Parts: sequence; C-alpha cells; structure tokens
Amino acid sequence: METTSSAVAQASAAEGRQGGRPSPSARRTVDGYLEAPFSWYGLDEAFTGPRWLMQVGTAADGAVEHGSVGHGDEPSVKNEFAAQGGADAKEKFAVVVTVAAHPSRRSADGTGLLEATSVSSAAWLAGVGLLSATWPGQMDHSLRDDWLDQQTETAWALADDLEGADWSTLSLPVDGVPTPFHYRESEFGWVLAGSTQAGVHLGAYGRGLSVYGLGFAVVKDLGDYTA
Repeated sequence: METTSSAVAQASAAEGRQGGRPSPSARRTVDGYLEAPFSWYGLDEAFTGPRWLMQVGTAADGAVEHGSVGHGDEPSVKNEFAAQGGADAKEKFAVVVTVAAHPSRRSADGTGLLEATSVSSAAWLAGVGLLSATWPGQMDHSLRDDWLDQQTETAWALADDLEGADWSTLSLPVDGVPTPFHYRESEFGWVLAGSTQAGVHLGAYGRGLSVYGLGFAVVKDLGDYTA
C-alpha cells in the first residue's frame, strides 16, 4: 500500500492520542485542497447537515495525494459504550477520504519511487481515521497508545485483504452511478472503500449514520465545507 498514506494515517492516530479531533493548527486550509490535481468527493446533496474540512496528505515531492472531508458532528474520542449506542452516544458523522489513483512512479525529484495507491490505501486511511476517534472504555492514556498501535496494525492487515471474510460488499451511488464498495462494521463504527469512474479511490468511515443511506458526489464548492 502507498507509503504516504501510511504516514498520514499514523499522524491521524497521533491526533487521536491527543484528544480525538485535530487541533485548529493541525487543520489544513482550503488552499491545500485547491492544490490537488483531482476532484474531491463528499456526501451528496441528500445530506443536509454540517460539512467541514479535515486534512490533506502529500507525497514526498509535495504533491497532494489524498485528503478527508467531514459531515455531521465533528468526531471526538468516545469510549466503547458510547460507540455502541449507549446513553451518551450523540455524535453522528461520516468522513469521506479521497485518494488519487496512480501506479508506482518516480518522485518528481527523481530520488525515489512512490508506491501505487489502491482501494486498500483508502480502506486503511478510513480504518485508522475511525480509530483516531475511538477510546475503549476503562483505558488510560498510556494503555490507549498501545491499543492504538495494535489496532493500526490490524487495520493495515484488514485493508490489505479486502476479499477476506471481515469485509462484505454493497452498492452505493457515486455521482448517481451505483458503485461497489467493500464494507465492514466494528463496535466503533463502520468503514468502506471503493473506486470511482473518475479515477480516484474513496474511503469513508463514520458512526451514528447508517451507511446504507449514503451517496457520494464530487464536491462542487469547497466553500460548503468552510462556512
């Protein structure tokens, strides 16, 4: 899987250790999104709730390769009880991850080789994103760091085996076209990943919103995510 995705997903996990939601200083401005050579995807117009920017990820040569946009309540770390729908479970959110699809290629400065992206790249970014907003109950900071490291490795293994028994398939609309996705649920929320006809891979994760009612579409106006 793609190495830049690995680094950014690990950064997302680190954010989770610090409280679950990226600090304002960690947020990328809209400029980073505008530099991408591909279209961003979010939930389609059927979703009428809040929208917000998260982060972009870059390759070694500085090119924007992926990023995330959020919908609904901005996720904060929640323990297992809340994540499973307990009395304190109030967050409802879905985060969409767009990953540029490209083959293995040389970096712009010619000093190295950039690995290919794939649906697995999107699946892993989504899986680690969900972990960053999860806090198992009765677990202190030091133990959660160990748990997060272990679960990150598990998310990698799961993303690398999309045809395995841990994943099912479903069809969701992308720009109005039924599109197959790999899908899995856990006690912490759901994760899905697929590819579009526009040449990007999509990952998504969420909690509190049913995945079966979602649809995806090209983001026509990033201003909808900065209001």
